[in-house]
Amino acid sequence: MELRFLRQPSGAAPDPLPLPHYATPGSAGMDLSAAVREPVTLVPGQRALIPTGYALQIPNGFEAQIRPRSGKALREGFSLVNSPGTIDADYRGEVGVIAINLGQDSVIISRGDRIAQMVIAPVVQAQIIEVSELSSTERGSGGFGHTGA
Repeated sequence: MELRFLRQPSGAAPDPLPLPHYATPGSAGMDLSAAVREPVTLVPGQRALIPTGYALQIPNGFEAQIRPRSGKALREGFSLVNSPGTIDADYRGEVGVIAINLGQDSVIISRGDRIAQMVIAPVVQAQIIEVSELSSTERGSGGFGHTGA
């Protein structure tokens, strides 16, 4: 599969950021870097939209899922508000990450910091059919916690 990246002004000179990349051959997600011009400080509970410095072209039938980085979440309480976030195949704008500080201390995001990971996944669009009833199951309409878990 081929992904095409278009560098945006936030990711360009004077110090161009590397394109997203896989840290190891077995990595499922590519690391995304912060393309902020000045450091951004998030106090506990604060949210911010962090640019990544590129737009991309995803092949039809796929999406990009934006997810938190587990180490940063554990160490700093740094996470993403809408996780996983979805980038649709027909979106061509700059990719941004909606970050949140869930920790007890302020978090500083500097240019080039790895802030999220992006996983490419297949998409299936369902055919929508309205019906007058649904088939029955053992669980039925039992809600949260209904199975004892």
